[in-house]
Amino acid sequence: MLAMFMAAIEATIVATAMPAIVAELGDFSLYSWVFSSYLLMNAVTVLIYGKLSDLYGRKPVLTFGIVVFLIGSILCGFAPSMEWLIFFRFIQGFGAGAVMPIASTIVGDIYTKEERAKIQGYLSSVWGISAIMGPALGGLLVEFVSWRFVFWLNVPLGILAIIGLYLFLHENVEKKKQSIDFAGAVLLTLSVTSFMFILVEGGVRWEWISFPIFVLLVFSLFSFLLFILVERKAKDPMMPFDLWKKRSILIANLTSLTTGVILIGLSTFLPTFVQGVMEEPAIIAGLTLTTMSIGWPIAATVAGKSILKIGYRTTSIIGGISLILGSIIFIILKSNDSPLFAATGSFLIGIGMGLTTTAFIVSIQSNVNWNKRGVATATNMFMRNVGSTIGAALLGGILNTQLINYFSKHGVEDTLNLDSTAMLLDQSQRNHLSEEGRVLIQDGLSYALNSVYWVVFLFAIISFILILFLPKGDKAD
Repeated sequence: MLAMFMAAIEATIVATAMPAIVAELGDFSLYSWVFSSYLLMNAVTVLIYGKLSDLYGRKPVLTFGIVVFLIGSILCGFAPSMEWLIFFRFIQGFGAGAVMPIASTIVGDIYTKEERAKIQGYLSSVWGISAIMGPALGGLLVEFVSWRFVFWLNVPLGILAIIGLYLFLHENVEKKKQSIDFAGAVLLTLSVTSFMFILVEGGVRWEWISFPIFVLLVFSLFSFLLFILVERKAKDPMMPFDLWKKRSILIANLTSLTTGVILIGLSTFLPTFVQGVMEEPAIIAGLTLTTMSIGWPIAATVAGKSILKIGYRTTSIIGGISLILGSIIFIILKSNDSPLFAATGSFLIGIGMGLTTTAFIVSIQSNVNWNKRGVATATNMFMRNVGSTIGAALLGGILNTQLINYFSKHGVEDTLNLDSTAMLLDQSQRNHLSEEGRVLIQDGLSYALNSVYWVVFLFAIISFILILFLPKGDKAD
């Protein structure tokens, strides 16, 4: 629970601090890379850690992940520029890949099938506690100390988690010959990274139809095809495709991919809207995000009981409806609306995520044996992380492109650019803008973010359609 808490608080506290970070370090065009770099390493390493935990046990792998995560966190707090921050976030993400999936896998190990649904719901309450504390602490630290302490807050939590792990977790692991699919990991990293460059820089640094975009696209597809070939021949593949042959696991993994886009769309860009367009302080922006993580554990606790009564499919369908309702609120959100309205949409997204993710994890763990449980759990989280990674790049690219188009359409591209938007995110800088300039930048940011939320809505619809394909009559009994 301590390890989960550390990872969960990271998700909300950094998003709350990002407007302050970009206001100080500049380079608004790199905004989404701060999330993408962390998520990329998290996504790619999660499957390796899952496999390693099946081979060597959960304790040593989780400990290694926490240590690397803490090193990255300390370095992030010292970052002198956006480029260095992005690099340090790579390190942080490299460690984070071990935390959530292995913590969830440990739950699958130490509880019976009947207990697992209920306990997974209870453990999700960690997200609720961290959700309340994360944005509130993030807002307070940004307002009264410095955004750098947002990263250093992880250090005592991580140390406590390691101490608790060695005091209380006792496991007997049958040692096996090492067989890790590093080739698959490298190929997947290359494929996803090059695809992210296309999404973030397309229409901003390079034209969509240009030689660099074409080269990156070919390279991304070629790497992905090689990844599939390597996985099919590997002795112990990073992503065992035989797991995907069961329909419930296939649909759960595909839906986790699409809900990952929704999750990052909200957590990355909602604070920007609340601070930049609504002109609310960081702590209010954090609180609008908090409601998502309050809704998540409430729904997860309910899901733990409901999947025993009405099954995985019905529980997931209710979650899918909630995701659609939440995304509709963000489509119609305006600058003069109350932050409470934004918080309501955030809460509904949290309800949807809580219902679907809990149902998926319990369903997957009930359908595999111990020696596959680590990699099966990690595969599902991997898909959500890949969705968030691609989502951060895709939505960040849309935001940048739409802002540039808006400034160009109003004939101010010579005086306003992407970095002008960063001035909205700091109150002192905002006060130095002329009334006309401030309104123009705010309207441009609102216009660009509205485009982002239309894409989030589209992914909510896709998620709901996928859920409908889950097999009927599948209960945790």
